[in-house]
Amino acid sequence: MEQTIAATAYKNYINGEWIESNEGRTFKQLNPARLNQVTGIWPAMSKAETSRAIEAAQQAFPKWRSLSVYNRAEYLKQALQNMIDRIEEIAEIITLENGKTLTESKTEIKSAIKEMEYQIHEGLRLCGQTLPSAREDIFCYSTYQPLGPVSIISPWNFPFNVPGRKITPALMAGNTVVFKPATLTPLTGYKFVELFVKAGLPAGVLNFVTGSGSSVGEVMVTDPRIKAISFTGSTQVGTGIHQKAAQALTRTQLEMGGKNPVVVLEDCDLEEAANATVTAAYACAGQWCTSTSRAIVVKPVAGEFIQLVKEKAEKIKVGDGMQPDTQMGPVCGTAQLKSILKYIEIGHDEGAELLTGGYQVKDGALADGCFIAPTIFAGVKPHMKIAREEIFGPVLSIIEVADFQEAVQVSNEVEYGLCSSVFTKNLEKAMQFIEQTEVGLTHVNLITALKEPQYTFGGIKNSGVGIPEAGKTGIEFFTEHKVAYIKFK
Repeated sequence: MEQTIAATAYKNYINGEWIESNEGRTFKQLNPARLNQVTGIWPAMSKAETSRAIEAAQQAFPKWRSLSVYNRAEYLKQALQNMIDRIEEIAEIITLENGKTLTESKTEIKSAIKEMEYQIHEGLRLCGQTLPSAREDIFCYSTYQPLGPVSIISPWNFPFNVPGRKITPALMAGNTVVFKPATLTPLTGYKFVELFVKAGLPAGVLNFVTGSGSSVGEVMVTDPRIKAISFTGSTQVGTGIHQKAAQALTRTQLEMGGKNPVVVLEDCDLEEAANATVTAAYACAGQWCTSTSRAIVVKPVAGEFIQLVKEKAEKIKVGDGMQPDTQMGPVCGTAQLKSILKYIEIGHDEGAELLTGGYQVKDGALADGCFIAPTIFAGVKPHMKIAREEIFGPVLSIIEVADFQEAVQVSNEVEYGLCSSVFTKNLEKAMQFIEQTEVGLTHVNLITALKEPQYTFGGIKNSGVGIPEAGKTGIEFFTEHKVAYIKFK
């Protein structure tokens, strides 16, 4: 399996054909668990070649939109069945490219299946309204219509689930798609597209391009033929996309960074709170956008909570995600490794107390990978960089506060607003927290990362822009409204 992947030069998919870059430029993707293993060689597409993909999507749009939604659903249902049939194969690809454990990769695919099932049926349920007119002899109603070619730009941390959450509603609504995966996880994107190719999706409806943001991404954002952009990634990149898209009045849906807090109050089940904190802080090596990066704890229980979290973090087995006993894999690539280690250094310099971890793991077979020990800083102050900036790695900052009011204040004192959680048995405080927490997704006595496909997913402040993805708004983003008035007498 690994040798086959390492030996392969892959192609892009444009207008129903697998093609190489005409200019012959390529880039390599490396296994973050073993940087000496090349998992694939990929076309670095030019701006002109990306424009060709957009042209293919534009040409395919009229015929695709004219199909009934039931006919479109048949293609997607077949792609979904292909996904179900290939869970084991795709999970290995995700682990090889991203580094997460096989268990985490399979969980991601299963989540993608649920997301896709939901959005297929949302497409079948998509309908407008009929409301009475104020005038006699007039019938009026509203309907939803597709936009045209759309750009989907997906992240490396959930390289399979996120494309499914975005591409499925786009296609079900009648749009055509140009899809760019993250350069760290192109093979996962390739495998996703392959499911649709094998389902017989018409040429040009779904196009797959790989390359840099400065060439491929630039065209996908600025080309006036693109009618909507759905992006998941960093706030910095998302802000740039939003600014450029505004020049052509292109709508955007941006799911961006987070600095997610868990608030721990004195009346909670501390064991439950510690388990949830450790799970959400170190799953996928802390690289969920919904990972817990701050634990805000009231002082009466801070000592006991800190000890519980430290003990649990130190029991996590770090290793290659392909090994069945691994609990936390590597971070995704050398750039990510350097960035996280730099933040750990900043935490030291700012005066935070390093309780555990804080170093690159280089033991034995791990020496060639991007492994970081689960890290905890205590004594963190709200003004510190490690308490305010997104680290996106296995680093937890613990902040002690006097009471519930200060906990809410500290949790909101960051630029991000993706998700949060509070642990308490006090219903009044739980409801106050839900009301006052400045996020798009919140929880009581649950991990910060929990989400289900029937509800929308998106942040506020610098964590999200536009109509949220998933749920009912997932497909609405890819549509425009039309209202008709009919005088029948």
